[in-house]
Amino acid sequence: MPRKKNTRAAQGTGSIRQRPDGRWEARITVGANPGTGKPVRRSIYGDTQAAVRKEMTSLLREIDRGTYQTPSRITVKEWLKTWLETYCTGLKPLTVSAYDTAIRTHILPAIGAVQLQAVKGIQIQKLYNDMQSAGKSPKTVKNASAILHKSFSVAVKQGYLAANPCDAAETPKVTRPEIHPLTDREIPLFLSAIDAHPYRNAYALCLFAGLREGECLGLSWDGVDFERKRLTIRQQLQKSKTQSSTYTVVSSTKSGKVRVIEPPAIAFDYLRAERVRQAENRLRAGQMWSNPDDLVFTNELGGNLIIETFRRNFKRLAAGIGRPDLRPHDLRHTCATVAIASGADIKSVQSLMGHATASFTLDVYAHTSETMMQDTANRMQSYYTSLSEQG
Repeated sequence: MPRKKNTRAAQGTGSIRQRPDGRWEARITVGANPGTGKPVRRSIYGDTQAAVRKEMTSLLREIDRGTYQTPSRITVKEWLKTWLETYCTGLKPLTVSAYDTAIRTHILPAIGAVQLQAVKGIQIQKLYNDMQSAGKSPKTVKNASAILHKSFSVAVKQGYLAANPCDAAETPKVTRPEIHPLTDREIPLFLSAIDAHPYRNAYALCLFAGLREGECLGLSWDGVDFERKRLTIRQQLQKSKTQSSTYTVVSSTKSGKVRVIEPPAIAFDYLRAERVRQAENRLRAGQMWSNPDDLVFTNELGGNLIIETFRRNFKRLAAGIGRPDLRPHDLRHTCATVAIASGADIKSVQSLMGHATASFTLDVYAHTSETMMQDTANRMQSYYTSLSEQG
């Protein structure tokens, strides 16, 4: 039987011995069990002492640097499931649903079976490239990239990964699509087209207050201040994640922040008209009336409006004025465009729209801000011209 040999590491964090079968084994203390505090050890096997010592030295160096990762067989599929269920609980249902769809549709078929610790940047790059080759838009690829980066960042924090492999992949550049708001000529045509429609007041509020459709349909009466002519946007209507045929009022906006806005007075004319309309519906419905969320825009029995129906009706109305391409969200764009063209500063428009930064507002409405900048340049030129004339 071969004689056992034993060599201890300098600091006592690892040891090497020869096994009865002739192979060499290094045992290294890699950490402590967070529950019991007992040492956690890892064994390394090899045919020669030198090979085992080399690998042990490499691992000890990783431990000293804080880059060591405990081996794990968890796959990307298993990790993403854990991430969704554990780390996405505070997100809006619609956001979680979008994440789940992107994961199942794009990510899992490509790398779901790969062990998390084995994922390389080149595999992620191939995922992005294949999505583009399949005709997916840069935005869709960017969304998948964001999910992977967020989830892998958590894996790094939890010790499953030493570094985020997404950092070694390049995502396609997303070019913001050109917006097509209503023109000055089309705004009166649109208001005339919706005049007799049951959703008239809701469409008008999207136009004059720049609300997203979910914010408009989720608006409650306690957020309407007729006296000070202010709206408090604190919630939105969203489709339920678990039951596709139902909707829920989510106590959060897209940005996650409550905003108080002061739209033009005409917006409150339509809100007053809706208050009268709702009172009449409530009177007709009698005991069948039910509006538990005190929503501003409801059906004849007090229930919330259906977003898909809201969109379909809008598309028919838009087609009637020669704008079949128009979406309800373009009413929001129209509001911002009109505000900028009217002389509002970008910071005020940012606040009205609920954007995270003024630079984002500038980016979205660059075409309008360019006109505004030209107007500013013309005014400055006139000023300097007048100074020259005075001299």
